[in-house]
Formats: sequence, C-alpha cells, structure tokens
Amino acid sequence: MNPFFVAWTTPFGVPPFDAIRAEHYGPAFDRAMAEADADIAAITGNGEPPDFANTIEALERAGKRLNVVAGVFYNLSASMGGADLERIDLEYAPKLAAHGSRIMLDPKLFARVDALFRQRALLGLEADQLRLLERTHLGFVRAGAALDEAARGRLGEISEQLASLHAQFGQNVVHDEREWSLQLEGDDLAGLPDFVVDGARQAAAERGLEGHVVTLSRSLIESFLTYAARRDLRQAAYLAWVARGTHPGAHDNRALIPQILALRAERARLLGYGTYAEYRLADTMAGSVEAVSGFTTALWRAAVKRAEQERDALFARAGADGVSDRLEGWDWRYYAEQQRLAEFDLDEAALKPYFLLENIQAAAFDTAARLFGLGFTECTDVLVYHPDVRVYEVRDAEGHVGVFIADPFARPDKRSGAWMSTFRDQSTLDGRVSPVVINNNNFVKSSPALLGYMDARTLFHEFGHALHALLSQVRYPSQSGTAVLHDFVEFPSQVMEHWIGTPEVLRRFARHHETGAPIPEALIAKLKAAQTFNQGFVTVETLASTILDMELHALRDPAELDVMAFERDVMARLGAPVEIGARHRPPHFQHIFSGGGYAAGYYAYLWASVLDADGFAAFEEAGDPFAPGPAAGLKRILRSGDSEDPMALYVAFRGAKPGTEALMRERGLVA
Repeated sequence: MNPFFVAWTTPFGVPPFDAIRAEHYGPAFDRAMAEADADIAAITGNGEPPDFANTIEALERAGKRLNVVAGVFYNLSASMGGADLERIDLEYAPKLAAHGSRIMLDPKLFARVDALFRQRALLGLEADQLRLLERTHLGFVRAGAALDEAARGRLGEISEQLASLHAQFGQNVVHDEREWSLQLEGDDLAGLPDFVVDGARQAAAERGLEGHVVTLSRSLIESFLTYAARRDLRQAAYLAWVARGTHPGAHDNRALIPQILALRAERARLLGYGTYAEYRLADTMAGSVEAVSGFTTALWRAAVKRAEQERDALFARAGADGVSDRLEGWDWRYYAEQQRLAEFDLDEAALKPYFLLENIQAAAFDTAARLFGLGFTECTDVLVYHPDVRVYEVRDAEGHVGVFIADPFARPDKRSGAWMSTFRDQSTLDGRVSPVVINNNNFVKSSPALLGYMDARTLFHEFGHALHALLSQVRYPSQSGTAVLHDFVEFPSQVMEHWIGTPEVLRRFARHHETGAPIPEALIAKLKAAQTFNQGFVTVETLASTILDMELHALRDPAELDVMAFERDVMARLGAPVEIGARHRPPHFQHIFSGGGYAAGYYAYLWASVLDADGFAAFEEAGDPFAPGPAAGLKRILRSGDSEDPMALYVAFRGAKPGTEALMRERGLVA
C-alpha cells in the first residue's frame, strides 16, 4: 500500500519515513494533482455567488494531499538526495509547475477571487481575512491571471521550463560537490587542528576511502582554508570550491543561467515590468530596485573601506611566509585566523572544544524556553530517514506545540548549506493543526562533534526560522510561519544568532567536551572584543553576491549572456577587492538559480541584518537578553506569520522603523 494513500498512525503525524520508497512518489503526485484539480473544479463550478468561505477558504483547503506529498519529497530530496529522487525531481518538476500554473491562470477561479477583491470593503472581513484576500488576489495577478489567453499560456510554458532548469541547476552543483575530493596524507595535514583532521577522516570513510580527504562541504572546506599550512593545497581546494558548476559537459551551469534569466525576463515583460528585478521588488518591504540599490551602495562603500584595511594587515602578515605579490582568495581565511590570534589572542581551535554540538542545540532549546516558554523533549519512538536525525516534541504551558526535527551533518548526496523547512504547517482553519519543522545543517561529522563559533551561529540562525514556524498562531495555512514577505523572512533567523554570543548563554552551555568546564571568562571577553573582526571581508563577499544577483536580474535581454565575463565586469566596475570573491558565484548560486525563492532577492539577508541589529538592540537597551518586554514583542512577530503587515509588526515591536546605524556599529563599519 502506498503510504501516501493511507492515514498515518505515527507519533504526532510525522511522515512514516520507514515506509516511504522512491516508487511511491510518482503515483502519489499523480493522484494528489488530480484531487487538487477536483478541488478547484468544485470552487469554479459552484453555482452560488462567490463569497469568502466558498472561494478563499475553499482555496486554503484545496490540494491537501499534494502539500503532504510535495513536503515529504522535497525535504528528503534535499536531505538525502540520490539518483532515484533526482530522476523523479527532473520528471515531476515541470509537471508540478504546469499544474500550479493551470490553477493560478484559471480564468473562472480568478474571476471569483477578483469579484471578492473588488467588493472587499463591504464583506465585513476580519483583519487576517482581509489580508488573505488581498494577498491571494495579488498572487493571481502576479502569476498572470489578469492577462489575455495567449499571455497566460506562455506564462504556463515559462513556469514548466524554469522548473526543469532549476532542478537541473541544483543537481549539477550537488554532482560537483559529490565528485570532488582532495586526498591528504603526511605533511598535507600540517596546521590542521584535531577537529579538522577528524572531519577529514570521517569524510574519507563516507566515501569508502582510506586516510583523510577534504570535500566541498562548506563546514569542512572553510575550516581547511582557515588552518591548512600548505598554500598549494589551499589553492587547490579553493579553486575547486569556486569552480562548482563551471566544468564543461553535462553538468555545466554556465549554459543554464542565460536560459533561466531570459525566461524570467520574459515573464516580467508579460506582466508589465521592465525587468525581473522590478517585478520581484514590487512585492517586498523594500518596494523597489532603487531602494535596494541605495541601501547596498552605502553599505558597499563602508565595507570595502574596512576590507581594504583588513587586507593590508593580512598582507603584512603573509609577507613573513614569503607571499610577496598579493593575497589570493585561498589566503584570506588562513591569514585572518593568524591575525585574529595575534590581535585578540583568540584561536578558533581553542574555542572549538567548548562548542559541542549537543550542548549548542541544548543552548538553542534553552533560549527558546527563556524567551518564549517552549520545551523540547527528544522522541526516540519516531522512525527517521537517517540515523543522524533527531526528533523532538515541542510543548509550552498549554500543551503540545509541534515537532522539531534536527538533521545536523553533511553527507555526500545531501544539499550543501543550511536551511529550515516544514513537513506540515500550523493552522486552525479546520481545527488545530500543529507544525512539523526541520532544520538541516552540514556540520562536519566527527567524534565528538565540535562546532566552530560560526557553525554555532548557523545552528541558531536556522533555529530562528524553526521558531517562526513552531510559534505560528494563525488561522489560514498560507499565512503560517515563514510565509511572509521575502525580505522579512530572514529577520527571525538572524536576530536569533545574537543569543549564542551572549555571556549568559556561553557560561551555561559552552563547556569543554572532555572536562565539562565552562568556557573561561577570558575567552568570552575575547569573543566580544573580536566581534567586528574581519567584518569587512564578510560584508563584501555577501554584498558581492547580492549585487550580482540584482544586476543579473536587471538585464533586459540576457539570452546570449556570457555569465563569467559579466561577473568579471561587475566586480571590476564595483572596485571589488580581488582577494575577496563573491560568497556565491553565479554557476553555483543555488539561492537564485535552483529555484526562484531568492532570485532578485538575495539582498534580503542584509536587509534583515538591519532589522536584526536594530531588533536585538531592544534587549541591549533593556540590559537583559531575556527581558520579558522585548521577548513578548518578538514573540508576537513570530506568532503572526503573514496575518499582518511586517513593517507594522516591526514598528509595534520597536516603536519606529529600523535604521542602518545599529548594523554599521555591530559590524564595525563606522569609525
């Protein structure tokens, strides 16, 4: 029996991972799409005049099985991967896109939504209902429902083509990350601390190899670039890292990018916009390309100035090793670590023994308890899809809240990076539905599992997204949790990063993995003193990707684009320091080319940085990182999902719109 066709009796309705096999997805997708079509036909065939219940709420209920199947499939495709799921993804991505387009471009369905929208002031709707109606109508308009039949047909074709290209792009990156490794032996390990050596040994074992290897898992390769004494090996690893997606042949993403950009540009033109960037920014907090450009330009100038100062200091240090021409991309992290050690007597390798994964996860749970009243209890009776995975029931004073799943370690077929997703979203439309939320990271698996400080921040970042979903208290599924405006979604995650750096959390949870001794106060003081160290580099590499994203999507005719030449030209025009590459180069920029989620929207991370710096300042002003007043204000934001305007929520929390001052101060970009 296909597990998608029967009721699940698992604890808390968690997917029956042990029963789901690759061959179940095709039939499940087919039936689920047919059922969704029937749901839509029931709405459009309703002989009663459209009202909120028989149209908007009926839309909220439509396609329930499809949501379940897609949630399981896409989560496991990212977390587990493998040839079977990749094949299914390539087959069903265009089918699912076509199905979604048929719904969003259905003229009868749009006519009912449009009729309600035009009389919305007379319907007596509650605030969340009015916002849902307005956002639903806008979604149809932005999908092209108001266009003529020929334009709607072309938009449907574009969606199908993009779905296939997105899937292929992402699989190409995973292929390159899976296929490359650098064997290490003897003196190759010079400079590497024990935790990197252990990670390289584990990576070799996962690939059936002897000894040690460096892979293109971000946690492992960034650690290798930070500590490896052999410059030639750092160079080889760095060049492989930045070359993902550029290898000639079947997995070359350089040929896919112009196709993706051209299709997006055509979609924007059909919808009445000059460029895809204009189309995308029209429905954001930022509101316009000009607003984003002004924000990034000001930040770029300050970041480059700071990065140039950092570069000069690092180059002077590198001279002692015989580096006489210039720093290269494979040098920066290595000499930055040397500089940090000299300037602050702060050694990442000395910090790492205090950042045991289990303790940092416990710190995140404790932070959620103190801020929001949540408790996390591990569930050992839930069958999972991989032995690394842990499942927790989440409760508060009133009882069950939801389920949190943690998948922390890198694997050969797992997507790189870190992300949060859901298997089920919270809602109360037809009774209380609790969320099932997952955090994925790609930490190096070793024994013990020790994190770097930035790894710990990443764990807290993704946990912030998870809290956004877990704390959600909304009526309608499409307003649940992280279903907010694109450039607001990173605020809850980025503000959560601040807590791992507070002395209150470090003293309790940063404990030596062997002795249990708390992190010394001197190390906490050094962390505080060094919090602005290397922030020029960090901001420049993020901004470089941000600006590339915006400029690529500002092109009116990208079909013949030479993407590598374009990248070089943009970086030269900006005066980007040659020693600092973009955090994500176009051929492996999965945020913007493996899907449309962050296309012309990567700026959201820095936009949210403005919000999170200003937002955490509320706790600093209160003199307590767990101050009840600011915690209650932050909880209201997390509970509200998309049921209210995000800027209104933020102003209610802070009393005013945010400015860039707190961010500039936090990153040391202001003298």
